Amino acid sequence: MDMSSDDHVEEDHHKHEEMEEEMELEEEFPHQDHQLKGKKKSWSKLRRYDSLDVESRSVRGHVHGGHGSKGAEWSVILHLAFQSIGIVYGDIGTSPLYVFSSTFSNGIIKHNDDILGVLSMIFYTLTLIPLVKYVFIVLRANDNGDGGTFALYSLICRYAKVGLIPSQQAEDREVSNFKLESPNDRLKRASRLKSKLESSQSAKYFLLFATMLGTSMVIGDGVLTPCISVLSAVGGIKQATSAMTEDMIVWISVVILVCLFMLQRLGTDKVGYSFAPIICIWFAFIGGIGFFNFIKFDPTVVKALNPQYILQYFRRNKKEAWISLGGIVLAITGTEALFADVGHFTVPSIQISMCSVTYPALIFAYTGQAAYLRKHNEHVADTFFKSIPDSLYWPMFVLAVLAAIIASQAMISGTFSIIQQSLSLGCFPRVKIVHTSAKYEGQVFIPEINYLLMLACVGVTLGFRNTTRIGNAYGIAVVFVMTLTSSFLVLIMIMIWKTPILFIISYVFVIGTVELLYLSSVLYKFDQGGYLPLAFAAVLMSIMYVWNNVYRRKYYYELDHKISQDKLIEVVNDTNFCQIPGLAIFYSELVQGIPPIFKHYIENVPALQSVLIFVSIKSLPISKVPVEERFLFRQVEPKDQLNVFRCVVRYGYTDVRNEQEPFETMLIEKLKEFIRDEVWFSQRENSAEQNGETFEGESENKDHVKAQVDEERRWEAVDREMEAVEKAWRAGVVHLIGENEVVAGEGAGIGKRILIDYAYNFLKRNLRQSEKVFDIPHKRMLKVGMTYEL
Repeated sequence: MDMSSDDHVEEDHHKHEEMEEEMELEEEFPHQDHQLKGKKKSWSKLRRYDSLDVESRSVRGHVHGGHGSKGAEWSVILHLAFQSIGIVYGDIGTSPLYVFSSTFSNGIIKHNDDILGVLSMIFYTLTLIPLVKYVFIVLRANDNGDGGTFALYSLICRYAKVGLIPSQQAEDREVSNFKLESPNDRLKRASRLKSKLESSQSAKYFLLFATMLGTSMVIGDGVLTPCISVLSAVGGIKQATSAMTEDMIVWISVVILVCLFMLQRLGTDKVGYSFAPIICIWFAFIGGIGFFNFIKFDPTVVKALNPQYILQYFRRNKKEAWISLGGIVLAITGTEALFADVGHFTVPSIQISMCSVTYPALIFAYTGQAAYLRKHNEHVADTFFKSIPDSLYWPMFVLAVLAAIIASQAMISGTFSIIQQSLSLGCFPRVKIVHTSAKYEGQVFIPEINYLLMLACVGVTLGFRNTTRIGNAYGIAVVFVMTLTSSFLVLIMIMIWKTPILFIISYVFVIGTVELLYLSSVLYKFDQGGYLPLAFAAVLMSIMYVWNNVYRRKYYYELDHKISQDKLIEVVNDTNFCQIPGLAIFYSELVQGIPPIFKHYIENVPALQSVLIFVSIKSLPISKVPVEERFLFRQVEPKDQLNVFRCVVRYGYTDVRNEQEPFETMLIEKLKEFIRDEVWFSQRENSAEQNGETFEGESENKDHVKAQVDEERRWEAVDREMEAVEKAWRAGVVHLIGENEVVAGEGAGIGKRILIDYAYNFLKRNLRQSEKVFDIPHKRMLKVGMTYEL
């Protein structure tokens, strides 16, 4: 029987991966004696790379088998699909309120066929961007269920070494969720691009800069969406009464916005179930009214399916047609929420709700408005409310206000998600993450960000006062994020998916051309409000840059000044040094050794507990780390003199910390597991080497008496180690927190001093401290201060 081409592809891919891993190990750890070389294949399955530091020598262990996530049940998918209608599509669903009026911003339609040209562009834009690009392509680039700009960046960081902090470890690749599947064998092109990215420092900085820019723009969306949606809906009341002034509309909008942000603490789960029925009714009404208007006024607008009307529109209007693209692009506002909010739901649930409800309703709504305008050109400034039958005006007004409120929810939820990701990857200051649903992962609320967003929304609404200028700002934020997403996606297609080059070229030519055309149009209105999202982005990126830059400087300082093994032994053997019963947990960010703050501590307090664990909390560029793979231990040599362990606790950027089980209890239990496995494997390997046999051959050892003695010695060693840890734990646990003050070093320039002494320290003073993040009990916590001169 012939092997299928897919099997050949998979086999070639695995061979390439194995060769690549060995080469990377030799590059990363050239000084280590890889005892695995020459061992049989089965031994390699039991390997655990020693990348915590060379001082631990060779370390044995086993790797947990990967366990792919099972598909969610259909009942759960349908529940989430229903919820997603209320959370994800409010923004794009309320775009019919203002698209036609924003496109013909001067209120004049020069030629009746211009309506067909605009409708044709709306139809093809909705089809290409939200449907084809996001629903069927971009959603595939989720990071274990999570989306957004940082999810794309994390995928690239996992595949290529483009991270700027040297905390990568060989063991990280053994985490189940870390592994990347590749569907085909286009390896040469992928390896070439990967090599270029890894060798270029400027490319690494550019990727991080682009990620921060995309994140800032999405947060800008979270500010502008509530403003334009609520103002548009509330402004509809002018159709019913002329007594409603602009000031009254603005203040009513402000009250609604404040109430909306106050509701966020209830969580996405409760808010989603409250909002979903309203948005479902909204889509049913706009779709139904659109179909009614289509039949009643002008069924011939179906001709807009012919893209020839787009060309004619540009021929007639030239520059004005190009400028009007800034209004048409508002038809796809909120599309980024499809991807940013996927962590709150699932990919199938988003796809189902978009294809079955949102897309058809929007197409009918815009087609109906176009049919109405063909007969009533003069009503273009108030297309939405003018095209509603009189008997449905008030129900639709109420629904429009409610839908506008809900529209804001889409980008607010997306903002919380991407800030959580950027926080975990060291690109945002510490803030409190509240997980609002025990039932569904990824649903979060951030109190500090919620209040800042509320203040920003109120400020924009009071400052701009109308939807035209906000719309100009909104378009820039929307198209910038989409263009950045496409850029990252092309990298992922080449490096990770290894997509055929013809498909990549087609994607860039079609989707890329459309997005760049829209971007050029919205940038034209920069001075008419378009500067606002760029101003937001500048402030947010400044905060991100300050935090990330000093975070990296601190890490390199600790790496350069870490304590050597010889120094540690010297300290322990010092006659003036006192050892007391108990267990000390010392927290630091360094994963490659013992941090310099430890030396500072023992020089001032010459006493230490009998068991010491150096804990480093590390965020991997993946969304979730399975609990059984979270703790990575090493014991510091020499083991007969020291009860010193180093532990890296690995979290994904959506993992919940310390809410289900006390961190301390989990740490001790995992330490005991490590001791049991470590001693057993160590003794077993020594026995095998003494007999001159491989690991596999040991099972064939005929000297049963010697094997039994070795077994007893192994278990005695395990018991001794476990008893030492148990005794120390019973004597009491103290948590030592390293509180590092950072200052610019001598001779530093003015820019560096402003960055470190003022900007970073200002952020640090006004934000959450470490013990609050890790849930450390205050009665058993000791802070150790040290100043780093960077």
